[in-house]
Amino acid sequence: MAKRPVAVAITGGIGAGKSEALAAFARHGAATVSSDDIVHRLLREDLGVREALLDRLGEDVLDEASQVDRAAIADIVFQDREALAWLEALLHPLVVAEYLQWRDRLVELPNPPAVSATEVPLLYEVGGENRFDKVVVITAPADLRAVRAHVSVDERSDRLIPDDEKVKRADFAYVNDGSLEDLDAFVARVMEALAA
Repeated sequence: MAKRPVAVAITGGIGAGKSEALAAFARHGAATVSSDDIVHRLLREDLGVREALLDRLGEDVLDEASQVDRAAIADIVFQDREALAWLEALLHPLVVAEYLQWRDRLVELPNPPAVSATEVPLLYEVGGENRFDKVVVITAPADLRAVRAHVSVDERSDRLIPDDEKVKRADFAYVNDGSLEDLDAFVARVMEALAA
């Protein structure tokens, strides 16, 4: 039986560069999946999720084409902590189940990758670090994160574990304040360490 790939979680604050780090892991041969992509797919395709959203939040979450509108959901839940907690409780178990199934299927590939990397924004906040072999934390200065993020960083960061605490708990950490080449070089070093 093939060896299971080393399971790596990539986490960090809004605008830190988690998605760019995930892309770098893919370039260096890791199988990759994003929790955000899974959430987007669930919102678009899962009928149970759609029904629950309509029951709880109403028709305001649909766009003109009667599709679930992520921006409309965000407008509602980021103003209402109870609604946000409900949404996370709805989606989180589904996301976890999907990325664990994805990871299990990698072993069945003819040439399984040595590493699987999953972008998990709320990894420590939900106690998900025990599902992974290694954790990579990507941080960046607040002013740079604010420029990169398409939403208010402060508005969404107050309920997150501070970066310095995440860095203490992580296996690898990177301050993403340089070029994409610098980030890529960091990921290459991590991949080398994981292969050692």
